[in-house]
Amino acid sequence: MARIIKFEKNDCAPCAQVSAYLDNRGISYETINPFDQPDLAAKFKIRTVPTVLVLENEEVQKRIIGFKPEELATLAL
Repeated sequence: MARIIKFEKNDCAPCAQVSAYLDNRGISYETINPFDQPDLAAKFKIRTVPTVLVLENEEVQKRIIGFKPEELATLAL
């Protein structure tokens, strides 16, 4: 089963848009602040927020950077 992780900061407007988009579509995800977990952010090469990762067996299958509804829509498929 795929695991979705969203890297975000609390004061980030695009991060809030991504959360609202995913929540409205009933897509479950984990939220991680890369500043609170720098080792995990480094492991996945997170350079900006928001970044959404889709993982299968801890391997990145998809990376969405920023608020891109057309790309986020593919997560519901």
